[in-house]
Amino acid sequence: MNTTVVGSRVVREDAWGKVFGQTKFPADVNLPEQLYGVVVRSPHPHARVRGINIEKAMGLGGVVAVLSAKDVPHNSHGVLFRDQPVLADYVRMVGDPVAVVGAETLEIARAAAKLVEVDYEVLPAVFNPEEAMMPDVLPLHPDLRPTNVLFHMPIRRGTMEEGWALADVVIEKDYNTQHVDHAFLQPEAVLAYVDERGHMVVQTATQYAHYDRGEIAHALGLRFSQVQVKTLAVGGAFGGREDISLQIIAALMAQTTLRPVKMENTREESFYSHSKRHPMRMHYKTGATKEGKLVAMEAKIIGDAGAYASWSINVLRKSAVHGTGPYVIPNVSIDSYAVFTNNPFTGAMRGFGAAQTVLAYESQMDLLAKELGISPLEIRLRNLFRVGSTTATGQVLTGSVPLDQCLAKIAPYLQRGEGTV
Repeated sequence: MNTTVVGSRVVREDAWGKVFGQTKFPADVNLPEQLYGVVVRSPHPHARVRGINIEKAMGLGGVVAVLSAKDVPHNSHGVLFRDQPVLADYVRMVGDPVAVVGAETLEIARAAAKLVEVDYEVLPAVFNPEEAMMPDVLPLHPDLRPTNVLFHMPIRRGTMEEGWALADVVIEKDYNTQHVDHAFLQPEAVLAYVDERGHMVVQTATQYAHYDRGEIAHALGLRFSQVQVKTLAVGGAFGGREDISLQIIAALMAQTTLRPVKMENTREESFYSHSKRHPMRMHYKTGATKEGKLVAMEAKIIGDAGAYASWSINVLRKSAVHGTGPYVIPNVSIDSYAVFTNNPFTGAMRGFGAAQTVLAYESQMDLLAKELGISPLEIRLRNLFRVGSTTATGQVLTGSVPLDQCLAKIAPYLQRGEGTV
């Protein structure tokens, strides 16, 4: 194949603008007469909003509007399920937005946000996903699921009794991973306004402009054709901009006041408001023969979805499918779960559920190798996928599977001391 791109030095089309500071990010765009919006967020992980007093905030000079749940035409959004409120009257996590202030300056909006008085009925919260899975724990989304188990994916292959009977060595361990924030350089920012046609225009940095368009239209009671989303330069995303953030709230304020509305999260607000990588609790049991061949594996993977579904079903499905790693195992039993809790909601992030399980299955391989007295490299070479291998889901690999070539190439670089790689 001839190409002028691969193997050559190609100048990125967006390079000059970023190097010379000419590129426009959402925080850089403004319009005359714009208002500034600031969100009031819940300090409680689980609460019912009994009332909101905006009298003091509205009494501050320069404040134009304070909006809450009652002002949202259709108060729900979400990428898979519309289970997340635009402005909450029932709080499921710290950072849930309960009101938004629109004011003539950012300073006034921030001062007024502190004057909004919210009366909360604080409710018991659940932070441990294994506890949240118990059938006697009240569900956080009873309209969506009867329990807090949002998703369960079982994978079964072979016969576990036969697998364990063949195993000379068995390793059984628990592994945990933690929340991870995307920490993209540019915090969320948006400019929303009603144009001369009466259509809502939203300028922002997003990974899913078409999703955002649908969610804005639904929440505001508009037709798709009445909403335009313009994606400006994206200052990093890594999956964290797949869920909508300030776009609907800014559009709501613009629709109410008929003035352009600018909103921009601080880093602290960004940490509180957008999705995180799923923490996972993984129990792995892996068996091998004395010749170093894998014969059985059981795994229970519990992913903390947090307060809202976001992409959790897709993420935990991928965790299950990739739960064996790139290894041939004839007898497999995997149960993967996504569970609602009152923790920050979790969603897409690089690797999309496949990254967490690497810790578990590769640690198991190292421990098995040590128990068998062979090198970590050798046990992988004896079990890795090749063309013709069958995965735990029954997929026969017919394409390029050059794992052995990859390990052969890097092995000399990994050699240490007496060759224990």
